[in-house]
Amino acid sequence: MLEAIAVAGLLLILGDFLSTFFYHVPEHVFGSLHLTTHHSWKKNFRHYAILTLNPQVLLDGILGALPYLLVAVCLWTLSPIGVICGLLFGQFHVWWRHVISLGWQTPQAVTVLCKFLFITTPEQHWLHHQKTNFGFGDIFTFFDQPAKIWMRWLRLSRIYLRSHAVTHISG
Repeated sequence: MLEAIAVAGLLLILGDFLSTFFYHVPEHVFGSLHLTTHHSWKKNFRHYAILTLNPQVLLDGILGALPYLLVAVCLWTLSPIGVICGLLFGQFHVWWRHVISLGWQTPQAVTVLCKFLFITTPEQHWLHHQKTNFGFGDIFTFFDQPAKIWMRWLRLSRIYLRSHAVTHISG
């Protein structure tokens, strides 16, 4: 039982880390798929976050989930039950963090528990939709500050790469 809980927790932490730092933040800096499907001001949040079959939105979701699935494959031999529970909790959390568009308000006791466990609430995730440079970490809030640093570094790298490419082209 403890092994299953540990594997589920490890899957969620590692999956969130990989998804945040290798997909979500780089997509905010270099890409457009995530920004146009998940942060577009033209879309109804309820529609594109919960009730859509739009292939681009589904692709964004799959790319965000891929790190969790890769970690799941690696952890499967340790505890298949832990992996299944971790993936189910992760999917539940995806649905839950988007319910604010349905008028949900997280009860105070749940908010306190989530803050204690560093778990992203729907209200915190909504902040990320309103201000795309805040509220990183799909599941865990402790990835937010390192993700902001990573984003700044990637943006500086993008500027450097663009200026370096222009220098090589013109030179």
